[in-house]
Amino acid sequence: MHNKGGKFMNIINAIYNLVNNPINHLTEYNQGRNRANNAGDALEEYVKDLFCNTFDESDVSKRLEKIGKYFSYLGNNSNPPDAMLRNGDAIEVKKIETSTSTLALNSSYPKHKLYSSSTMISKACRDAEKWNVKDMIYVVGVIDKKTNDIKDLCMVYGLDYCASEECYTRIKGTIKNGVETIQGVEFSETKELGRVNKVDPLGITYLRVRGMWGIENPWNVFNYVYERNKNANFNFMCIINEDKWNTFDNKNLLKNINDEKFMIKDIKIKNPDNPAQLRKAKLITYDK
Repeated sequence: MHNKGGKFMNIINAIYNLVNNPINHLTEYNQGRNRANNAGDALEEYVKDLFCNTFDESDVSKRLEKIGKYFSYLGNNSNPPDAMLRNGDAIEVKKIETSTSTLALNSSYPKHKLYSSSTMISKACRDAEKWNVKDMIYVVGVIDKKTNDIKDLCMVYGLDYCASEECYTRIKGTIKNGVETIQGVEFSETKELGRVNKVDPLGITYLRVRGMWGIENPWNVFNYVYERNKNANFNFMCIINEDKWNTFDNKNLLKNINDEKFMIKDIKIKNPDNPAQLRKAKLITYDK
């Protein structure tokens, strides 16, 4: 495969491949290629193909080899992230069924960045390559559950989308400490908010206290800079802050896109840690 982005893949490659590939029907895309049957897994496979440009690779082994070349880690449902680009960003893929749905993050709070020191990641993720911190891309797809079409797709960086880690760990720590100060109950060590042992007289029942995180979807969060085209069958939106944008050496790839529906616009977005501050960013859109 000819990689126009150089040795490593990044979000610029994914945007280029998306505009140049018309696939947005997950069931049809998924059939006959031994891929996962549910829409969430199919969306993850679609995202892998976006970054690796393996849409037309019918040989499963060759496709996996190419994916392994550009991804250092492919995750599971239990630990973030869903994937890590080799020498690049981490990726979290989320499927929702309506344009107003929130994202369920379960026990993992939103990731401003991904740190190798995090207790939420697996050893395999930590050891996948030499790294300390990675920027996190949230890829969110609105999937029509009747047709399995991707109606809307967006890519946003955690840096632009959610607050710094300290914001969430402070709340988590406050709740955990509060639970553990309750008198007259027996606690045990846990990575969750708490575990109460011997709840009943026989001492055979325990209670797990878990955090279930959620976050508004990016279309709601960034509704002050972007509105979907309701007449289009498919809408794509991507926001990249200026500092991150300037790190990419393959931006010229997007200049080669000859489609009037593809646009790059200069915008200003709120700093998630201090909304009074605005930062420069690029809004990249496409619809069909």
